[in-house]
Amino acid sequence: MFHNTLDIAQAVRDLQAEGWKIDPEDLAEVSPYLTEKIMRFGEYSTHELDLPPEAYEPHLDVDFTKLDPQDLAAAS
Repeated sequence: MFHNTLDIAQAVRDLQAEGWKIDPEDLAEVSPYLTEKIMRFGEYSTHELDLPPEAYEPHLDVDFTKLDPQDLAAAS
């Protein structure tokens, strides 16, 4: 799920670099938790668990405050 989140964030950055405007409402519909064709308790390779993860940038240039119910109530 974490890897999916990183992929989604990179896709958003790529779209923004191409000039697309990303609305927080659109991202609210995207979920990194995929359930199709996933074996949650299946067989997984663990030989790579001792490798350190690559650094990542957690910041997205999207104003998510529009989705905060407290902000919406204050604006009314």
